[in-house]
Amino acid sequence: MAEKITTCLWFDNQAEEAAGFYVSIFDGGRVLDVSRYGEGGPGPAGQAITVRFEIEGRTFTALNGGPAFTFNESVSFVIDCASQEEVDRYWTALTAGGSESQCGWLKDRYGVSWQVVPSALGGLIGGPDPEGSQRAMQAMLGMRKLDIAALQKAYDGG
Repeated sequence: MAEKITTCLWFDNQAEEAAGFYVSIFDGGRVLDVSRYGEGGPGPAGQAITVRFEIEGRTFTALNGGPAFTFNESVSFVIDCASQEEVDRYWTALTAGGSESQCGWLKDRYGVSWQVVPSALGGLIGGPDPEGSQRAMQAMLGMRKLDIAALQKAYDGG
């Protein structure tokens, strides 16, 4: 069954490049199809109009819509990471050519915002020990890339 709701990402003219970048980062990512401008279209003949791609079982469309709109932090993609190794891998890949922000947030080279979040975070900042949770929250607020061991140490009082 096709997804009822999918995500469309508006790029100036990097839709095909961006789709290739995203599918290279996520295991099992793949480009599904590309539609291209023909002669006399509003874009250069042969340039992608849209690129449909899949990452982590979700379908996205990358659209070459021109410079009218750009990405901002009001929308971000959250990556739930089971380990520090996953956090590190996604962080490194997505910040290449992009920029780091605070608390696990980053912008990739296309300006798309991502949150790279360890699964353990919820149990630390929302754990049963309110003082430990506060310490973990304070530790997180001082981080760019999230560090599970440092968050756990803060929660434990160390």
